[in-house]
Amino acid sequence: MKRSEQHDSFRSCFQGRNVLVTGHTGFKGAWLSMWLHELGANVFGYSLPPDNKKGVFQAAKVSSLLSGDIHADIRDHKKLTSVFYDVRPDVVFHLAAQPLVRESYATPRETHETNYMGTCSLLEAVRGQNQACAVVVVTTDKCYENKEQVWGYRENDRLGGHDPYSASKAATEIVAASYRDSFFPVNQMHKHGIGIATARAGNVIGGGDWAKDRIVPDMVRGLINKKVVDIRNPHAVRPWQHVLEPLHGYLSIASQLLDSRVPSASTAWNFGPHADGHKTVGDLVSLFHELWGDGDWEPDGFEHPHETSFLSLSIDKAVNQLGWTPTWNFRKTVSKTVEWYRSQQHNEATMQDSCRKDIGDFVSDINNVQLQPLLKQQAA
Repeated sequence: MKRSEQHDSFRSCFQGRNVLVTGHTGFKGAWLSMWLHELGANVFGYSLPPDNKKGVFQAAKVSSLLSGDIHADIRDHKKLTSVFYDVRPDVVFHLAAQPLVRESYATPRETHETNYMGTCSLLEAVRGQNQACAVVVVTTDKCYENKEQVWGYRENDRLGGHDPYSASKAATEIVAASYRDSFFPVNQMHKHGIGIATARAGNVIGGGDWAKDRIVPDMVRGLINKKVVDIRNPHAVRPWQHVLEPLHGYLSIASQLLDSRVPSASTAWNFGPHADGHKTVGDLVSLFHELWGDGDWEPDGFEHPHETSFLSLSIDKAVNQLGWTPTWNFRKTVSKTVEWYRSQQHNEATMQDSCRKDIGDFVSDINNVQLQPLLKQQAA
């Protein structure tokens, strides 16, 4: 299927369906909720309350777009089960998590409870609702046993995790695979109608992330306050991508899971950038400051808990089997991120429109990316 045709099919796939997004008040969850609303879905959110009024969920007034806005803990199995009973979701995107590496060193037990036991609670609720359902469990590129290798990790590489966050996400992958194999085997999907996939995305940036200990929010705070930004690991290489890139992947997985004729989608998937998106933290900071037109940074010089210094993903499987491929290059990704924060700085009331514009531009560029190989062939 061509990418333009694929995206056109999203509306017919999600329109009128009940979709539950856990973690909808977070960065990726809020953007996904808006995109699903644009596609005509009945979006229900389940998450803790937003922790920053400047974050995209509140700045873009995402709650106004929801059919249900439930604030509760993913570990509250009784509450989660009652929500499943009320909503009867056709699709579940599970993004609720403790998402920060450094926070996981401070709260390792809570990180594990939230991430893999929260996933266990969710999958138990899926098992109890006794209806067809497409489930996309979002984990991370950090779920692999990282050997600091220069080539990208593939979906069948060994899981691991040095820090509590990464380990909890590797455990989440195992929990999801266990539920799939034990209760919803892929070769019986035509009978039970439940598909479970996991999605491992790279480092996402974009407008509206105000979490602590993340590079883009730290830069924006420094720029607004006219302060030099202290950077922990300027030489660390990460697979940077705009938040809409993996969300496009999640939608692609769910659309295939909803079609029981494509049971092969019920597996693990990587979503990351092309080679030009694998850049150092210093590269990101320098380009961000260049596009902003101001700013300075320096290494902070302190000792910090272990974080991976080199991380890359292989996306061959998603490209060849889902028809997904990155849309925005590194510069466009950073440029769109800068534009969003500048817009928020000047007029927060327009942020929902800013998000809609970014989604519209992204969808348009999906189609342009599809046309480029054809134009090259014609020119030759």
